[in-house]
Parts: sequence; C-alpha cells; structure tokens
Amino acid sequence: MTGRLAFVESPVQLLNVLEWAHTRGRTTAPAAGPGPGETPAPSPHCAPPPNPLPDLRIVVLSPNDPMSRGQLRRMAQLARDEGFDVHWQEARAGRGALVRTLRELAGPLRSAERVVVGDPFSRYVQLLLSLFGPRHVTVVDDGTATMEFAAQLAGGERLVRWHRKGDHGPRELVLAPVTSLARRRLAPGARRTVEIFTSLPVQAPPGAEVTENRYAWTRSRFGPPLLTGGADLVGTSLVETGVVDADHYLRVVGQLARAHGATRYFAHRRETPEKLHRVAVETGLQVVRPDLPLELIARRGPIGTTVVSFPSTVVHTLPLALEGTGVKVAVCEIAPEWLRATASPRAQGFLAGVVGTASGADRLTPRSGPGVDRLEFG
Repeated sequence: MTGRLAFVESPVQLLNVLEWAHTRGRTTAPAAGPGPGETPAPSPHCAPPPNPLPDLRIVVLSPNDPMSRGQLRRMAQLARDEGFDVHWQEARAGRGALVRTLRELAGPLRSAERVVVGDPFSRYVQLLLSLFGPRHVTVVDDGTATMEFAAQLAGGERLVRWHRKGDHGPRELVLAPVTSLARRRLAPGARRTVEIFTSLPVQAPPGAEVTENRYAWTRSRFGPPLLTGGADLVGTSLVETGVVDADHYLRVVGQLARAHGATRYFAHRRETPEKLHRVAVETGLQVVRPDLPLELIARRGPIGTTVVSFPSTVVHTLPLALEGTGVKVAVCEIAPEWLRATASPRAQGFLAGVVGTASGADRLTPRSGPGVDRLEFG
C-alpha cells in the first residue's frame, strides 16, 4: 500500500486538507501575495513552494448545490496551483453516479496507505470506508461536527449529526450496517491509526491522535488584510437545518448590525436565496456570497475590524487565520427561545459548547427586554 488519498465534499474540507498537507510537509513556508482577481495585500508576491506531499491525491466528491460547487471549483484550482493532484468526481450526477464512482475509486482507495476525510458523517464516505479499510485515517474539520465526532468515537456511540433528531426511518435502517462498519473503520485499533486534524478544542478519543490546525498555510499564502474599520456579520445555516426560528434570527441579525455598525453580511453557502433577500431588505445589510471559505476571504481582505458570528466553526478558525491583524471576533450566543420545535434535544447544549470553548472570540450574551426587538448584548 502506498500513497495518500483525500476525499472532500465541501470547500472548508479542501482548505483543511491543504492545511494538513502543509503541516505534514514542512514547518514553514514563504509568504505570497494575491493571485489573479484577488484583493492586493501588503505582502510581496512569491511563487508557491513545491507540493509538500507529492503522493497526496485529492478527490472532490462534488455536491449538487451551486454555491458549494462554485467554491469547490475555486478551491480545487488553488490546490492545483500548489502542485496537488486534484480529481473532480461527479459523485451525485444522476442515476448510476454512485456505481461509477465506486468503480473509479476502488483501485486508488484499495492501495492508499492513508485516507483523509473531511466529513465522517457523510454517507458517501461511510460507504467507501465500509468497502475498503485503510491502515491510517485522518479526519480534518468540516465544521463543529468534529467535536461531536470525537465525542461519539470516544463514547462508542453511532455517528449522528448533532442537529438531527433520532431518525429510525426506512433509510436509516437500510444504511445502519454501513454506518456501523464505517464507524469501526474510523476508530483506532491494533491495525489502524486515527488522527484528528482540527482547530477545535477536542479531547483525543482513546488510541487516537489530535494534531492542532493553526491555519499556517492560510497565513503564509494570503494577507495581512486591509481593514475597513467597520464591522462584518457572518451568516449561519441554523435556520436551514431547522434549529433556529427564522423570524428570531432576522430580528437578531438586525439588532447586531445596529449595535456594531455592521454593513456587510457574509452568507453561509447553505443559506437560501429567500432568507438572504429578507436579510438585505429587513436589515439593510449588503449580502456577500463568498467565492472561497471565509478564512481565506478574511485573510486576503478587506475585512472589518470586528467580525460578529453566531456559533459556528469560524469563531474558532477566524482568530487563528487573522492572528496578528488586530481583527476582533465576537460570537453571539443562541437564546433557548430562538430554537424551533424541530431542533434536536442536543442543540442548545452543543451550541453552548461551541461558544464556551471559543477562547479567541468575545462572547455576546443576549439580554431580553420586554420584547425581542429590544434585545441587548452584554
């Protein structure tokens, strides 16, 4: 068995595969200026260093939604510019895509010494791992789900995303054997090592190794950014996942914008056009659809001197990516009354944990007055 194989399904996963390769390949790298179409940065331009892991092949299991595909296309080009072998796989392109993907990836997966995955909860990844068990596995961040993955692995629990209620429908029953086998393939043992490469505060499950991601590649390749002097808000998909009530969310976004003098709203790639239209009309914020992960957008600038977010991965990653720039990151807690009835019973505790462990971000705690429109943040 030789080589390394990475499966990514989102722009953030691909970014963190590049960060992992940078950490694995060397300890330092020269700084570089902006690429084509990027905002100029004060640092001088340098040619990209050689690919630190020439035996790493990155396979993009392409999603269907246009915004994710667009960001992934740009991230894939960035990876190619760094010298990586990137293969775009239309894994969800209609009937027969699954069988075709398994047939094309069977050989590389069978021969890979190490497999890097960005989403251990992905049914696609679980199916691949159930068919072929690698000797070495690395899990990179695809959001705060890494925290839940580490906890479930340590507790011997089945892999279930934190925002989902217990689902025991026909589909889950059919996929249960796949999930069970994939979980074993993602667990350390006598014949398998497991590494979690993360910027999040996770406890290493027994037998696993945790490697810290400090966004060294991002800092070495972009910035420092131009600061606008104002504030920016970061959107979230908590409404789309059925966790937070949409009306509460819009009111709080408006309140935060007024309190911090924000002018821009960076949309999450899963936010719906209808909701983003409401954000623009009801709050007056300029909605920005980033063409790359926010860590790269913020690092190359321009960016506000204050960035306000709801509980998400960026309250952990942005302080690292923007280290030394003077940008302050703040996180707004989710009040219990904002949750929908469809929210998982674990949602409040999990979101509170994301906020409580964000050591590099200031905390904004909502203080309800006589009405929601009079919310204050302390």
